[in-house]
Amino acid sequence: MKHIVKGAEPEVFTEWKALANEDWQPTYDDLRSKEKKAVKKALMQEQGYICCYCERRLVDNDSHIEHFHPQHRPEVDALDFNNMLCSCQAQLERGKPRHCGNLKGDWFDEQLLISPLDPSCQTRFRFTGDGRITPAHHDDNAAAETIDRLGLDIPKLREMRSKAIEGIMEGLPPEEIQNIAAALLSKDTNGFFIPFWTTIRYLFT
Repeated sequence: MKHIVKGAEPEVFTEWKALANEDWQPTYDDLRSKEKKAVKKALMQEQGYICCYCERRLVDNDSHIEHFHPQHRPEVDALDFNNMLCSCQAQLERGKPRHCGNLKGDWFDEQLLISPLDPSCQTRFRFTGDGRITPAHHDDNAAAETIDRLGLDIPKLREMRSKAIEGIMEGLPPEEIQNIAAALLSKDTNGFFIPFWTTIRYLFT
């Protein structure tokens, strides 16, 4: 799980919320059209186009706006940009495994779910060359619960991480991998982070 540094919300979103008056108060269900598109685009850009949880590549037609603190809870402001992320799996094909925001659900102990907004999140997990993810420390119950609740170690994601690792190993001589690690982990010219950023960082730096 890569740490996400939040940026400013889109100006068009701020302006839309400012239209609130005695007769109309904006809600998340009201968020449509250009304002919603602007929010989602801003989230994808600040995440470098990787899922906030599993870090696979985000594409516009198979991703959704995710609220880390569930928006249906009465104490949560559903229009708080600082609580918004972008998760994969907007549309789930029948029989396909659920994971990330699609699996998380609304009701859980927030002390036992690690947030990608927490700067320490990158240190809470370890990865193996076959694509597995485990808690970095055996007694980290929150890391274990996060892996389970988000489905981060399901076979599908394990295989995708393994292929990402193999792709780097096949494309680069071992003695050169560490030397170019910084380039691998930096956004490219299109603003994209490498998929499975934390896995690559853990294994190759």
